[in-house]
Amino acid sequence: MEKILVLDFGGQYAQLIARRVREQHVYAEIRSYKTPLGEIRAGGYRGIIFTGGPNSVYDPAAPKCDPAVLRLGVPVLGICYGCQLMAHLEGGEVGSAGSISEYGKVELSVRPSPLFEGVPENSVCWMSHTDYVKAVPEGFSVIGTSAQCPAAAIACAARGLYGVQFHPEVTHTEYGRDMLANFLKKICGCAGDWTMEDFVRASVEKYRKELGGKKVLCALSGGVDSSVAAVLMHRAVGDGLTCVFVDHGLLRKGEGDAVERVFREKFSMNLIRVNAGERFLGKLAGAEEPEKKRMIIGEEFIRVFEDEAKKIGHVHVLVQGTIYPDVVESGVGEAATIKSHHNVGGLPSVVDFDEIVEPLRLLFKDEVRAAGLELGIPRELVMRQPFPGPGLAIRVLGEVTREKLAVLRECDAIFREEIDRAGLDKNPDQYFAVLTGSRAVGVMGDARTYGHTVALRAVSTDDFMTADWSRLPFDVLAKASARITNEVRSVSRVVYDITSKPPATVEWE
Repeated sequence: MEKILVLDFGGQYAQLIARRVREQHVYAEIRSYKTPLGEIRAGGYRGIIFTGGPNSVYDPAAPKCDPAVLRLGVPVLGICYGCQLMAHLEGGEVGSAGSISEYGKVELSVRPSPLFEGVPENSVCWMSHTDYVKAVPEGFSVIGTSAQCPAAAIACAARGLYGVQFHPEVTHTEYGRDMLANFLKKICGCAGDWTMEDFVRASVEKYRKELGGKKVLCALSGGVDSSVAAVLMHRAVGDGLTCVFVDHGLLRKGEGDAVERVFREKFSMNLIRVNAGERFLGKLAGAEEPEKKRMIIGEEFIRVFEDEAKKIGHVHVLVQGTIYPDVVESGVGEAATIKSHHNVGGLPSVVDFDEIVEPLRLLFKDEVRAAGLELGIPRELVMRQPFPGPGLAIRVLGEVTREKLAVLRECDAIFREEIDRAGLDKNPDQYFAVLTGSRAVGVMGDARTYGHTVALRAVSTDDFMTADWSRLPFDVLAKASARITNEVRSVSRVVYDITSKPPATVEWE
C-alpha cells in the first residue's frame, strides 16, 4: 500500500494535511517529528510532508527531526514551519519577517515546477507566518513569491525536496489541492488507488490475525463511531465479540431502541444492553464543570464495561470508537488539549482489560461513514447526526438533572424534525439544541413566565476540524422556535448560535 508520512511539528493543520492526502486516495499517517530515522526508513513511505508549527527554527529548543530524513531519497514537502526547517537543515537562512509578516489571503506568483503544474502563474494562497526563508540553501531555487515573501516556495527538484511558506491544505489556497495532488502523483509517483474498501479489508485482516481466539468487548455508545467500530470488529472476530451498549440515559429521544434494533436484527450480534441512566445521573449529581462531567462519564463507561466483563468471564480486549478529531482535541501527540473526550482522555488509571483497541483512531468523520457503508451498515444509521460520547450531558450546561434532560430531549427532537421536514437533513452537517443554563422572562397566556433559554446550533463542515455556522432559512428557525416554546412549556426563549469553529467548538462544552 502506498503511504505518505505526515511528520508533525505541532502545527494546527497536521490532521487536515493527512485528510487532504487521503482525498487523493493515497494513505497518510501522522507521526511525531521525534520518530527515529530507522522507523521512518523502514516505513516504506513514498513521500514525507513536514507540517507547520508555532516555533522558530533558529530557536535551539524548536522541534527538529533528524536531518538525514532529507537524504533518504524520498520526496519531501515542507509546509510553513516545515519549509523553514527544510531550509535551515540544508544550510539556508531563516529569520524573523518582522513588520512584513503575512496572515490571511495573499497573492502568490509561481514559476514552472512539477509542484505547480496546472496552477496559474498568479493565484491566492493562505499565509500565516512570522518567520521566512531569507536565503535559500545551496542547490535550491525559488519557485514562488509573494509581495512580502521573496521565497514563498522553494525547491531542489533533483532531490525531490520542496517547501512552501503558505498552507496548500486549507480551502483558502485556491489551487492548494492541485499542488498536493502534484506532489503525491507527479513527484512521489503515487497511483492514488487507496480506498475505504482497502482500509476495511486491511483492518479486518489485521484484527482477525491479532485478536483471533480472544474475547473482545466493544464499547458501544450508540453513536456512529462506536457503531462502525462494532461492525468492523464483528467481521474480524465474529462470535468472539460481545457488544455492550450502555444506555447512559443521555441519548437523544428514541435513539437507544433504534440502535438496539439495528444491531440485533441486521447483524445478529451478541449484544448486551445496560440501562444505566440512574447510575450516571447519580455520579453526575453536583458536577457543573464541563471537563469534570466528561471525566465522570468516561470513567463510569469503563466501570460499566468492567462490571459486564466480569459477568462473561475474562475479557482480553476493549474496543472503542475513538476517531481522529477526538484524539486531536484531547491533545494527544503534538497538539494542544482543546477538550477531553470520554474515550481518549477520560480513562481511569486502572482498567480491567489486557489492552484497548481503537480501530478508527486514524479516520476522520467522513471516512468513518464511508467505512460504515462499506461494512453494510444501513445508511440511516451511518449518516445519522454525530453525537458525542458524553451525550446530552454536555448539551446541558451546568448540573445535569432528569428534568433538564427531558426538556432538552424534546427541544432537540423538535429542531431535528423541522430540519428534516425542510429537506435540509444533509446540510447542515450537524444540528442540535443546547440547554444554556440561563433563564429568561417570557409571557404566556398573559402571565409572566421565567423559563429556560434554549440555543439551537447548526454547522457545515467537511472534516469537523473547522466548521462554519449554517445559514438556515428563517422560516425553519421560526417554526422550530414556535414549536419549542409552545410544546415544551418550561422554555421561554430560543436563540440561534452563529459562531464558527474556530473560535468556538461545535459543542458548547
